[in-house]
Amino acid sequence: MTDIVDTKTRSRMMAGIGTKNTKPETVVRRLLFRRGFRYRLHRTDLPGKPDLVLPAYDVAILVNGCFWHGHECHLFKWPKTNRKFWRDKISKNQQRDLRVQKELNRLGWHVMVVWECATRSKTERQLESLANRMAKWIEADSSRVRRKAIS
Repeated sequence: MTDIVDTKTRSRMMAGIGTKNTKPETVVRRLLFRRGFRYRLHRTDLPGKPDLVLPAYDVAILVNGCFWHGHECHLFKWPKTNRKFWRDKISKNQQRDLRVQKELNRLGWHVMVVWECATRSKTERQLESLANRMAKWIEADSSRVRRKAIS
């Protein structure tokens, strides 16, 4: 199936997608704030500028879009056009994600990855379940290494 818009329009549309304050990120922020967690946003002094940082818990949270980070879920589909470009781009994003997570771990941060699909089109009950899982993980014994993806 061909694209419904021309190449220039599609390029402009894709370029307009933001990296900060996305809907999945604001959902995660709202859920954590309601539970009493306080955080900093987009700390530029940390590798990858994590979306949320909870200094009191040594936790960095990365909220990843399923398309841009190649998550194997119902929201991700490989584009039909310009395949090589998209495979390279998404592959580089995944490699960078791993590198950033390892660097954050090396610096003593516990890394949580929350995927867009975990926050999208969910009932209030499902979001409360997500919030409970995140809170339990954040408050877990910090003497062990914690690296978890939530989807």
